[in-house]
Parts: sequence; C-alpha cells; structure tokens
Amino acid sequence: MKILVLNCGSSSIKYQVFIAEETGWSVLAKGVMEKIGLKDSFLKHEKQNGEKVMFEEEISDHKKGIDFILGVLLCKKNGCIKAMEEIEAVGHRVVHGGETFNSSVLITDEVIKKMEECIDLAPLHNPPNLKGIAAISGLLPKVPQVGVFDTAFHQTMPQYAYMYATPYSLYEKYGLRRYGFHGTSHRYVSQRACEILNVDFKTQKIITCHLGNGASIAAIKDGKSIDTSMGFTPIEGLMMGTRCGDLDVGAVTFLMDKENLGIGGISNLLNKTSGMLGISGISSDMRDIEAAMDKGDEKAKLGNTMFCYRIKKYIGAYSAALGGIDILVFTGGIGENADNIRKEVCEGLEYMGIYFDHSKNKGMRGKETDISADNSKVKVLIVPTNEELVIAQDTMMIVNG
Repeated sequence: MKILVLNCGSSSIKYQVFIAEETGWSVLAKGVMEKIGLKDSFLKHEKQNGEKVMFEEEISDHKKGIDFILGVLLCKKNGCIKAMEEIEAVGHRVVHGGETFNSSVLITDEVIKKMEECIDLAPLHNPPNLKGIAAISGLLPKVPQVGVFDTAFHQTMPQYAYMYATPYSLYEKYGLRRYGFHGTSHRYVSQRACEILNVDFKTQKIITCHLGNGASIAAIKDGKSIDTSMGFTPIEGLMMGTRCGDLDVGAVTFLMDKENLGIGGISNLLNKTSGMLGISGISSDMRDIEAAMDKGDEKAKLGNTMFCYRIKKYIGAYSAALGGIDILVFTGGIGENADNIRKEVCEGLEYMGIYFDHSKNKGMRGKETDISADNSKVKVLIVPTNEELVIAQDTMMIVNG
C-alpha cells in the first residue's frame, strides 16, 4: 500500500510517500515546497536513493502546490509512482483537534466541519491543514484521506491537569484549557522506547522530551498522556527557540502597557522574538548558541542554562505526577543531537535513579541509543522521532478498517 503523507503549513507543504510491505515500511520519496504564494517558491525533492533535486516554480496556492508535487512524483526521472492510482490513501497532519478528536479519523464532510470549528484554537495552523485536504479532494477525489491530530494523544489528560484556574464559564464558552501539542511525536517515541527495551508500554511511567525549536515534555503513564507542558497554545511550557514558555500573565499586561503593544504586538514579542533568540540576542538555533558559548558569550551561556534548567524542572514535576519514572526519552532536533544538553539536563538527577553514561552520550547524534549507566534505575534513551511514519500507519489502519 502506498500512502502520501502531507503536512501543510501557511506557506509550505512537506510530504513523504510511504509503502507498506510485508518486510515493513519504506519511504519512496520526500520533500518540501516552500514560499507558496510568493514569486520565488521552490520544491526540494529527495528520491529513495538519497539524491536531491530542486525545482523553482511560481506556486500561488496549496492546490497548485500539491498538483506540482504529484507531477514530480509521477515524473520518470525523479518520481516514485507510474500512475496516480498507486496512491491508495493520503494522511494529513492536523495541528488542533480540540476536544472533538482524541484519535486519528477518516476525513468526511462532517469531520471537516468539526475541524473548521477548531480554527479559532489554531488560526495559523488549521486553515492550511484544511487547504491540503481540500486540494486532495479536488485532485484525487476517490482517494480516502485521514486526519492525524497533534493534540489527540493528550486528550487522555485528567480534567484537573488540563483545566486552568480561570472561570469555568470560559472553558464552557471558548474551550479554554490545556490541549498540548507534539502528541504524535510523544506517542511514537514513548512506544518505540518500550519496543527497544522490550517492556510493556501500558505498564511504564515515561517522560518524553521533544526538544527542538519548539519544545515540549509529556508525562505518560500506562500508555496514556497524563500531562504535558504546552497548553492552550504552543507558547506555554519550556523556553523555546523564539517562544518564551511559562510567563507570569501579569508580565504580559505590564508589557502591553509599558511598550504600548496591541494583541498582535504582544503575540509577536512572545512567540517570535523571545526564547533563546530573545535571551541570547544571537539566534534561535542551538548550533549558533553552542558556537557563541565556545567563544565565551555570556548571554548564550545564560540561554543554554535556562533551557536546561526548565527541562530539568519539568522532569522533576512530572516524576512527582507519575509517582516515579521508568524511562526518560530525548527526541527532536536538539534532543537527538545535542549531547551537551542531554548531559546538563541529567546531571543532578541521580536522586531519582537517573545515572548517565557519558561515554555513550558523547557525540551521539540521531540514533536510537540507551545512554543510561548500567546501575541506572531509570532508562535514558535517545529515540529519533518519526511523526510521518505514525501518520502513515494510522492512515493505513483506518482505511483498512
């Protein structure tokens, strides 16, 4: 079975083509189209053999973008299918499913209506996700489509964990509560960690750290998410590349008053100019921060320490919420590749039974690895995330009934 996985952003489309065979899953092609709606839009396409090609094309909207991608997939020289009919299903990443969707679903007209009702919760993300679904409906009308929601995995959180201490009427009126994000990643790496360790996913206490430009932590008990650091929006929780993370709400109103900021201005400050970029004044990219630290930059050092401290603080809090911890997982661009971050986060957690093997951790990048010491009560793992594979697997499961 060949499945096209789409992740449609406001001006980009990421895609992968999977094939499910008896021997397992393989990626036939993948790529990203960027700057949709601009004159200098382009497509980066990678073939199964790793060869990369670039196409420059003026793409005005998502439908034309997906149409162009399908053309490349059909191309004899660079494609991976001989006929459009080979694509048997399409899986979509959808950012927000609200309280309506607690699992992946077959997309129908009724589901689309429910997704549209979630636009207020994710005004920047859900509209382009819906554009991708509409484009496939027009281009491949007979092909079934499946929606896989970032928020779905966290719908198992108990009410006392997801509610804010604001008037209950605001929850009833606007759905004001913690939803959490990166759910597909947290689900995949927690399950994969248990497979690596050969333990039952539904009996473990797991903390997963998805660390990238966007970052979140989840507490997973007996196969269910019971808490997560992101909230009503992806701004809450950890310090991130450009997002501030946890912040006193009083500081928000103070800044709006002192800096004469409206809604758009304060949103831009907290989402796009804060976090690692705001503290360091250098970059939101951890690689740039590391380079600056090597040169002795004090603000870069401060940003790095703040980042690690907040991760460590959440690990402690979630260990308490779980009643202990069996497995700690690092994933995401930073979690998978930054050995110094993993080291700094784990140091001082010996009281929790976390003992770290520095030789296993040093230089380890992007590979499934157990980096805990032999005497560690808690297993510490690096597990590269694979959200696209989860989307493909859910799509096949749902389409096949």
